[in-house]
Amino acid sequence: MNDYLMDTYARLPVSLVRGDGAWIYDEQGKRYLDTVTGIGVCGLGHAHPEIAEAMAEQARTLVHAGNVARMPLQERLAERLCRITGMERAFFCNSGAEANECALKIARRVGHEHDVESPEVVVAEGSFHGRTLAMLSASGSRKVQAGFEPLVQGFVRVPYGDAAALESVARHSPSVVAVMLEPIQGEGGVVSPPEGYLRKVREICDANGWLLILDEVQTGLCKTGRWYACQHDDVLPDVLTTAKALGNGLPIGACLARGEAATVLKPGKHGSTFGGNPLACRTALMVLDIMERDRLYERAQSVGESLLGRLRERLAGNDRVVAVRGRGLMLGIELDAPAGELKHAALKRGVLLNVTREKVIRLLPPLTIAEDELDLLVDVLGEILDAFREAA
Repeated sequence: MNDYLMDTYARLPVSLVRGDGAWIYDEQGKRYLDTVTGIGVCGLGHAHPEIAEAMAEQARTLVHAGNVARMPLQERLAERLCRITGMERAFFCNSGAEANECALKIARRVGHEHDVESPEVVVAEGSFHGRTLAMLSASGSRKVQAGFEPLVQGFVRVPYGDAAALESVARHSPSVVAVMLEPIQGEGGVVSPPEGYLRKVREICDANGWLLILDEVQTGLCKTGRWYACQHDDVLPDVLTTAKALGNGLPIGACLARGEAATVLKPGKHGSTFGGNPLACRTALMVLDIMERDRLYERAQSVGESLLGRLRERLAGNDRVVAVRGRGLMLGIELDAPAGELKHAALKRGVLLNVTREKVIRLLPPLTIAEDELDLLVDVLGEILDAFREAA
């Protein structure tokens, strides 16, 4: 560890200095197939030439102005995202956690305008919404909360995927104003809810006058085979948050809303110094252009189905593997014991891996990953999990 950096990350013993497509290179020039992509950020791969050119051109024109006047690029991006998602208005920020903070403020503001003295938001066990104080309080992981008490109040927790538990909350918690969920829990281990769950949650929210907030920070932008994962179920939320892949590495996030939720934040009630600056918006527009032009949501679905099937076939019979699951190019391999050391084993074989919830290999490869790169990934995963089984 560098003596001048806070010790906040369990970093791999490699220094990464350059990227090219699905590959990332260390100081010695060794390359690694990147299935982490900056934790789901570089959906179009590293150093994409069209994105690099758009960034460079905008950097020579206008990088930042602050939200003190209209910015055409910001307005264009807001319109584009609203068209894609079915939302009506956008607020731009710098990260997924900030987008989720905005969603929480919208929910509380709506609650107060409906004379709810202490508005509450329902969240799920196993969830992850960010590391700000409010969002780690909302997250369903005691690990990220420990040591930061007192936590932010106003959250009601239910099991993920359990519609009956949500109905029970409706009967017993009159101060609830919103439900906040991930369509697929990413940090929670790539966990999908039961079929029809999101539609049922939408019905419960409608019946009780609650907002439905969907955290699509990780699942959004073609990763699961649709622009946003809720579109698999034809569910339209009241608030949708997005970030990560929106800038392909440049920090940008957005909180999108419709109906009353889109109008409650007035001047002075929320803001961001850097949010939606011209450089970030120009980059995000190019990202969306490429995703739409190349129909990468379709590619994620077809390639993801192929990869899921190949992994299940290769790992069949390995009794250390509990499940291979996911949707599109957001996949998880759950093991029967902590597997953090597999990141190091994969690194030696030229693959960058991520392990979440201690036992789940989470795969978030770029949407542009090639067939021969998939072959390498399946081979390396098979080899290191064979060794994992033999070491038991």
